[in-house]
Amino acid sequence: MKATLRSRCIRTFAAGALSAALLTAGAAGTFASAATSPKPSPSVSASKPSASITVKVSPTTVNAGGKVVFAGRTKGMPIGSTLVLQHKTGSNWTTLQASTLVKKGSAYTLNAKLNDKGKQELRIKYDNVYSPTVTVTVN
Repeated sequence: MKATLRSRCIRTFAAGALSAALLTAGAAGTFASAATSPKPSPSVSASKPSASITVKVSPTTVNAGGKVVFAGRTKGMPIGSTLVLQHKTGSNWTTLQASTLVKKGSAYTLNAKLNDKGKQELRIKYDNVYSPTVTVTVN
């Protein structure tokens, strides 16, 4: 009976010592690899997604008072965001009385009537994000 109890104690002690040795070796390897691996540097773009707006216009030539359709997609903007149409006057951009909301799927469509004759430079704006400039000729 004493022999059985003694062998159980020895086996338990041996298993504990082996487990401790394996854990210590594994932890040492982990610390060694952590010490040699470079730490990632924080990235500005990873913390703040960039927003963008695309735009297509149809038609590109219209008579004064005619309807022009602006359509495109947004990236990094919540659904329901208000987009406005701007046109360039000299070197300044002026917001027109045409707006729309970003729909599900990040798409939008904006209808506008253009009255000023000549080549009009136009863009879509949300907050501080602008679409590329498109040109519409108004006759």
